[in-house]
Amino acid sequence: MLKLGKKVARVNSVSLKFGAFFDATALPTPPPVFGKPGLVTRWGMFANDQVSDCVFAGAANETMLWRAWGGAPIPAFTDDTVLADYADATGYRPDRPDTDQGADLQEAASYRRKTGIADGNGVRHKIDAYLALHPGNIDEIALATFMFGITGIGLQLPTSAMDEFDNAEPWSRRGLTVEGGHYVPCVGRNSAGNFLVVTWGRLQAVTPAFLLRCMDEGIAYLSFEQMGGIVNPRGFDEAQLRAALAKVTA
Repeated sequence: MLKLGKKVARVNSVSLKFGAFFDATALPTPPPVFGKPGLVTRWGMFANDQVSDCVFAGAANETMLWRAWGGAPIPAFTDDTVLADYADATGYRPDRPDTDQGADLQEAASYRRKTGIADGNGVRHKIDAYLALHPGNIDEIALATFMFGITGIGLQLPTSAMDEFDNAEPWSRRGLTVEGGHYVPCVGRNSAGNFLVVTWGRLQAVTPAFLLRCMDEGIAYLSFEQMGGIVNPRGFDEAQLRAALAKVTA
């Protein structure tokens, strides 16, 4: 059984906005097709078929892709490591099913910045900053995903999406029944114009119209783990990113 696990979006819980910080007119226009999801040959389920830990399962998959894109070895996350951070951040207890309440996106991002998520070798991987995306702003989602390799997308997932996932079809329909909140890393866009997200251990295509209707929050992450050497995939050098981070955190 597939699980969800994103708590209800809190308006302005992330005070820093991507659109206010980055001037879209000064940045390159994303090409029709972008992203490098193929750098990860096996995405992880990380117990999201048993527990409502989609936010932390997504964090592990995001870190795997950042490391691969940066030319570093891909960390070995496991169900146990992901569940340990989920428990630490949310109060989940395996012996208390009632504590499996999912995660708040802002609180999880704060945990990732301050504490980081642990891989199987005990190494903690942190993000350096995070900014809110405007729900359903397709151009902004494309730009942020293109520039930083990954964005985190919060959805109110309809039952129809579960059926489409089972049938390996793009998420496209609104559906009449909402299963609950779900979190997916967005990692690119394909030749059909659909965004590519990671969920339940595999890639899933998502139409822009679906995002427009079902996205209720989103986050752009700045992470030095993505950088190979001193330059990230879109041309920012470390000095530029650190200067940008100084402005964000100020």
